[in-house]
Amino acid sequence: MSLEVKNIENIPFPKIPPSEGVPSEWVYTMRREMQEIVPGVFLGPYASAMKTKLDYLLSHNVSHVVCIRQSVEATFIRANFTDKIKYLVLDVADSVNENIIRHFPMVKEFVDECHRECGKALIHGNAGISRSAALVIAYVMEKYGLAYKEAFRHVQSKRFCINPNDGFAQQLQEYEPIYLARLTSQKGQSSQIHSGSKRKFMDEESGEMDTS
Repeated sequence: MSLEVKNIENIPFPKIPPSEGVPSEWVYTMRREMQEIVPGVFLGPYASAMKTKLDYLLSHNVSHVVCIRQSVEATFIRANFTDKIKYLVLDVADSVNENIIRHFPMVKEFVDECHRECGKALIHGNAGISRSAALVIAYVMEKYGLAYKEAFRHVQSKRFCINPNDGFAQQLQEYEPIYLARLTSQKGQSSQIHSGSKRKFMDEESGEMDTS
């Protein structure tokens, strides 16, 4: 997939925070914990969101959870705290043929909503390695304007065990020109609306009516 994207440099992406506070040595037991990848976004396994983990989640100000599971996993991967936490539950298989790219914009909007409400979000699957990692990488790409490899390296620096399957990795690479094209289009539409409003204001100030 190839899309031409123009005026990318005019999109005001924030700078991604440096990878500070990362343990010098990754130990196996950390796979069962969640890690904060960027401010307000955690990535982890279901073990970090089980029934016994409510106090743990609330102590980290987690108010929103993206729960990724295949339908056959619904018996043991559950949204446990719907009365305390807002959930987005996605049916995604860890398969190279799974269409995960369709979920990227929805997850981005859900996390943005979380941040607008001054909360923090956890994105988890079963192990926090492939499906949930792919969704976090996509969020980091779009939030900070990064290429797939840059976003992957950043996420891996926080959670070393991530390993999106080959199909997800391909879709993440394809997503880069898609989200950039969308943002460029949105910026262009916003500029047109702003210019039109400014012109109308100037016409009203001068007492002239634009009939063109």
